[in-house]
Amino acid sequence: MLKDITLGQYFPGTTPIHRLDPRTKLVLVVVYIVALFVAGGLLSYGLTALFLALALVLSKIKPTTILKGLKPLILIIVLTGILNLFYTKGDPLVTIWKLTITRQGVRNAVLMILRIVMLIAGTFLLTYTTSPIDLTDGMEDLLGPLKKLHVPVHELAMMMSIALRFIPTLIEETDKIMSAQRARGADFETGSLFQRAKALIPILVPLFVSSFRRADELATAMECRCYHGGEGRTRMKQLRYTRLDLTAYLLGFGLLTAVIVLKVLGI
Repeated sequence: MLKDITLGQYFPGTTPIHRLDPRTKLVLVVVYIVALFVAGGLLSYGLTALFLALALVLSKIKPTTILKGLKPLILIIVLTGILNLFYTKGDPLVTIWKLTITRQGVRNAVLMILRIVMLIAGTFLLTYTTSPIDLTDGMEDLLGPLKKLHVPVHELAMMMSIALRFIPTLIEETDKIMSAQRARGADFETGSLFQRAKALIPILVPLFVSSFRRADELATAMECRCYHGGEGRTRMKQLRYTRLDLTAYLLGFGLLTAVIVLKVLGI
């Protein structure tokens, strides 16, 4: 299960999606999320799904990779669908004990599951096609105006990038610790909920120790390289927009405009 978590992983490539400016990808992810939450009908969801499918094809990221990343979240997705299925008022279809499934409930459950799946897939695509360094530079540049308000933009972007970068490392470390504990006879799959939670203690303690050690090593490495924050720092690669970014912006904001128009028309 842990190996199925792909959040934070980066797959190098030279596809059009990889070559987009990180600022473009960050803005378009926000636009895409807004479009998903504005969408109210099947046509709107179809447009957002088409936009996502186009991005996946251009990025050459295998759909199985996205599905693999969704595995750990299946319980949350199914629970959300069930809650919308049974607790939405409308025209009753089936009654199970004291629970009633309505026509509107089925519709809301399907649309909510689609929204969550497409939302997760879109954010995964951002990390799959953008290196942590590019993400840091893009976030810092987009949040640049906040520097006038004395907001530590560079430090915030750096912390977010480091946290994202170390997610795969921590998952790998957790998997190694669990394998070592199983080899010593530990059981994480049987027993009551309390017993399972108690069995996780031998995992959490070495994991925290390892995390603090890695953080200390990273801080030492940054100090040895004379890192003192973002003040006065330069970049080896300067961010520049290209025609590809302009095309991506037109497609993204075109999607959002179309979804808003369909929402206003009630389609």
